[in-house]
Parts: sequence; C-alpha cells; structure tokens
Amino acid sequence: MEQDKGYIFPMDNALEMVLMFDRMGEISYANAAAKQKLEYGDDLCGSHISDIFPGTFRSAERGFETEFIFGTGTQQLVAYRKNLTCFPVEARIVSNEADCDFYLCMANDILEKEYLTREVDRIRQEADEALKVKSEFVANVTHELRTPVNGILGNVKEMLEREMDEPTEKSLRLIERCCGDMNKIINNILDFSKLEAGKFILEPRKFHFRNMLDYVKANHINKLTEKGLDFFVTVSPQIPEYVIGDELRIVQILNNLLSNAQKFTSVGKISVEIFKTAQVNGKTELFFIVSDTGIGIDEADKDKLFQSFSQVDASISRKYGGTGLGLNICKQLVELMNGRIEVESRKNKGSTFTFSIWVDSCEEDSGQLDDVSKALAATSFKSRQEAGEPEETEDIRKYGTPENIEGLKKNLSKLILCVEMENWEKAEMFMETIKQLTEEAPPEAKRIVLRLKMAIQKENYEKVTAGFEEFKKLL
Repeated sequence: MEQDKGYIFPMDNALEMVLMFDRMGEISYANAAAKQKLEYGDDLCGSHISDIFPGTFRSAERGFETEFIFGTGTQQLVAYRKNLTCFPVEARIVSNEADCDFYLCMANDILEKEYLTREVDRIRQEADEALKVKSEFVANVTHELRTPVNGILGNVKEMLEREMDEPTEKSLRLIERCCGDMNKIINNILDFSKLEAGKFILEPRKFHFRNMLDYVKANHINKLTEKGLDFFVTVSPQIPEYVIGDELRIVQILNNLLSNAQKFTSVGKISVEIFKTAQVNGKTELFFIVSDTGIGIDEADKDKLFQSFSQVDASISRKYGGTGLGLNICKQLVELMNGRIEVESRKNKGSTFTFSIWVDSCEEDSGQLDDVSKALAATSFKSRQEAGEPEETEDIRKYGTPENIEGLKKNLSKLILCVEMENWEKAEMFMETIKQLTEEAPPEAKRIVLRLKMAIQKENYEKVTAGFEEFKKLL
C-alpha cells in the first residue's frame, strides 16, 4: 500500500484530471483537478467509471463494458459532472498489463485548452498590433525629426561657405557635428524598429570587396590618426575580388564596430582582419576580426553588449554617448546574413569582436574549404584570446616606462598644438589619452593631470600652458 501512495500522491497536484479505477469500475483515486472539474469533491472515490463517462463505459455484472482501446493514445470522450452537465475531454486510459487489477485515466478539459489557446492567440495578436503601432509611430517620429535636422544642417553648410569670424565658424561646426550625430541616432532607431518588426529586407548586389574596405578605412583613418592610434586592415588573398551581398549593411556593421573601438581606445591599435573560411554551393563564408586595445569589459558584462537600449555601465553613455542600439543592430544584421557575432574581452586589456556572414560568389571557385585561410583565422583569433593585449600596449600603460614616456610626450605635444589653435574639442580627446596613460602615476603627477584636464574643460589658456609646463618637468 505504501508503494501505491508513493505512486499516486505526486499526481495530486497535476493540472490534468487523474482517475484510478479497478476491474469492477469503482473509482479508488481521484486527484484534486478531477474532484474540482467533475464537482464531486471527495464523493468521487467510490463512484463508478460509467458515472463519469456514460457514453464510453456501461455498468455490467462483471464490472463494466466498453469499446475503449486502452493505452493506444488519447481519444476524445465526454465527461459528466455530478450535476449531469458535460464537457469534452482528451483522455488516455492505461491498464495494469499483468492482471488488469486497475486502470489509470488521465484526461484534459478540451474546452479549457481551447479557451487558453484562444487567449494566447488574442494576446499574441494584441502584441503584434501594439508592435505595429509602435513601429509606425517610431517611423513617423524619426521622419518628422529628420526633416528639421536636415533643414538645420543644410542651412549651416550654406553659412559655412561664407566668410566669418572664428568664434562663429566654431559654433557652426559644432551645430553641424550635432546634426550629424542626431541623424546617426535617428537612423539607428529606424533600423532597430524595422528589424524588430521583421520588415527589414537585405538588398544584395555585386560589389568590389576591397573597394568597400577602402571606403570603410577612409571613414575612420583621420579620427584614429588624430588619437595617435595605429590602424591596420588585412584581407586574405583567397577572398574574391567581387562578391554579392548587401554592401551597405556590411559597411554599417564594420563602421559600428570601428566607431566603438575608436571611442573606447585611447592608446595602442585597432585592426581589422578578414578571411574566407568556407565555400559551399556558390556561397562564401567571410570571417571578420575587429580588435582593439581599449578599455575592455568584464566577462560578466559580455551578455549586455548585444541587448537593445543596453550598455555595460550607465556611466559609459554619459561619458562616451550612444543609444545602446548599435551592437544589437549589428547582431540582427549578421544573423540576417546567416552568420553570428561574438566578443572576447578583458577589462583594461581590449576587445575582439568576430563575426561571420555568407555572401554569394561571383567567380568560379574550387568549392573546397580554404584550409589555409581557416587556419589563419583560427590562429589569429586564438592568439587574441590567449594574449589579451600586445606587450607594447602593456608597456605604454605602465607609468615611467620608455613607451609610456614617449606616448605622454607625443600626446602632450598634440594637446598643446590644439590649445594654441583653440581646438578645445580635440584637446579634450588628447587629454583623455594622457589621463589613461597616468593611471599608475604617483599622486603628484595625477593632481597635475587633473588640474590640466579641468583647465582644458574651462578653455583657460593660461592655466593649460602652466599645467603643461609643470607636467613636462616630470617627464
């Protein structure tokens, strides 16, 4: 009997109705769901199975008669409540194969199941409608925002063609830059909205792969050079000259990753490497590696990177700007191209983003996997995972090393040149690099750097030059 209880009692909290009856048709066990749905309460035990399923079971001298086929799957029956009202169920009844001492019936209320299905469909439909309304709203708002922003930008560009004094030109350049940043944010929100609504369509066409990379490089080389960063782009010779894919979206992914790398890297280098890793039925898999020696992130925060409207730390958006949409858009674009994107990073050691995409080939290829390129890609990526950061970057961050002193002198000379030209925005950029290069400096040096940073923020020429001379004496 104890074994029976151990077998039965776990069923008591089951959502489906569970009944147990013997060869005479007498119900010996009913779980809570059966007692509630059949409205018998505790009186259910002792009742005959024909009371519950009169259309399927009939009372007889030897217990019951039925045409029900036991143990072959679910069948639709009609169950009767105590008040003789009925409802359809899906039931499965199994017997003790040894001697048919007892039968176990498990039944689900079809009406309840249909109701829940309708509720799920209704909620899904409401969610789809809400998403559609939101997408239309976002599209309308971004369109309305873009019109005045482009109007301001057009007028500013027209004014910049005229002769004017330096302060006015500086203000107009600032407005021009703000309008450009606003347009980038608007485009990100619009892309995200389309991707979320499933209305984003890729537009593949034939394009020259290396010309596309030259365009990407030209977009970033000036800013990277201004920050004193090295920039390398390496393309495997096995990659075809022409491929068929959505050039605009590949450029968008690379631009986003490189903009992030440039934003979060003050010293060291940024590199892009591309390999061909597979060739299947006229389609080519391209593997991209974008690495930097920037601030990096903790292992625990990696999952936040690709979430929408999410950044690793709230202070990042305050310090560096951004909506937190860029990497989420990259992830969805890569997945639309049948690839995947991943990141390896270490705090204060840099980050390496890798992603793969599939494009159509324009040329006759061997159709075989390029083992050399695949090995090169794997080795390159593995070396970044193991090394984390080049040795020279380690040295330049360590205050007092020859590499560190050289980096400080180089950035100080660029900083004072920007100050002399009253380009305070670029001066702040070099100041941020100097601040990172002096993180391990003695307290006295850190205090001088802090005063210099405050003077630059206040655009105080006298205090900047005094701080510059004071800091130079320490080098």
